Amino acid sequence: MVSFEFSQSNDIFKNRDVLREDYTPEELVGRDEELGEYHSALQPVINNELPSNIFLYGKSGVGKTAATRFLLGRLQDAARSITELDLHAVRVNCDGLNTSYQVAVAIINRLRDPENQIPVTGYPQSKIYQYLWEELDRFGTILIILDEVDHVNDDSLLYQIPRARDNGYVESAKIGLVGISNDLSYREGLSAKVQSSLCEKEVYFPPYDAGELREVLEQRTQVAFHEDALSDEVIPMCAAYGAKDSGDARQAINLLLEAGDIARNENAPQVAGEHVEQAKRKLESDQITTGVSKLTEHARITLYALTTFAADGETPVTSPVIRERYLALCSASGIEPLSHRQMQAHLSELKMMGVITGREKNLGRGGGKKVLYGLNYDLRLIVETLEQTIDDIGVHRSVQAFVENHSET
Repeated sequence: MVSFEFSQSNDIFKNRDVLREDYTPEELVGRDEELGEYHSALQPVINNELPSNIFLYGKSGVGKTAATRFLLGRLQDAARSITELDLHAVRVNCDGLNTSYQVAVAIINRLRDPENQIPVTGYPQSKIYQYLWEELDRFGTILIILDEVDHVNDDSLLYQIPRARDNGYVESAKIGLVGISNDLSYREGLSAKVQSSLCEKEVYFPPYDAGELREVLEQRTQVAFHEDALSDEVIPMCAAYGAKDSGDARQAINLLLEAGDIARNENAPQVAGEHVEQAKRKLESDQITTGVSKLTEHARITLYALTTFAADGETPVTSPVIRERYLALCSASGIEPLSHRQMQAHLSELKMMGVITGREKNLGRGGGKKVLYGLNYDLRLIVETLEQTIDDIGVHRSVQAFVENHSET
């Protein structure tokens, strides 16, 4: 009989929690230049001056939020020793908040006691802003950090907050706004009046390279793992995979964490390269499964069409070529196809999710440009993830062997 008793196992990890997303190390490595710019932008706060409005941008996992937690912690520590400086900070993650109204309500509720919270609907926007100004004016200096601000569809609040003092909405509060965006093009879509205020100070966080990721992982490893718990190839492998995946430190750290968990579950004496490979396959499988599960039927058929070309070794291919296969799959299963434009939108969605790649190719003078598409994950993994779609539509000859092998296992 299998035993499911729990007992402590600490042969691999010394402090596993330092590999979690909410951990902030005592020092941030690999971001010296960005931290220097960010530190300078925050300097007016410690001088008890009006804070600058700051805009941070860069892809996910490049240190924007970690740098904010790191510097904000140091700033608040320093402010406690300055009697005349009354510093407060409120952080709102805008993921799931689509409007300025919703963000304003979230800020108000962060600043209020639990018994005085307000609902997310039921008030006119003018009343919500009135409540917001009243709450903000209770403080001396207040920093409002809006993480993933690109989720907000209108820029009303981004325009109002930086001008609240000049417009007489607040009398004493010194307000600073920090906007953090994973969308590199987000600021370009802001109105000119918002750009001039929100982007008063800008800090760009580039992707980590493999060397910088090794520094990050080595720093965490010293605290997270026992001495000699990692074989020599583990950190270089995790760093290389992270650098390949858009220079994402969070991906590299998650990979190291998962590899450690696998080694511990196997009662292995060390985390080895094979554990990193297993972890990579598991994380990719979880990521692609989660992503595909949210796709519409036609998005999955579009992905299936591209997958058939990858199985034949014919990628990258253009959208017109993919469309021919897409139409054939729809016809074979009696499904009404979408227009080329709608199918193209699904390709863009898949590319944005990171499921597929889309490389633009210049055809030279008079030829224009075209986008060549390919898969961004292991072919077998994609086929396994599309199992239900393949069952519903039918097995294309190109993936027949993959489907049969998966059935046998």
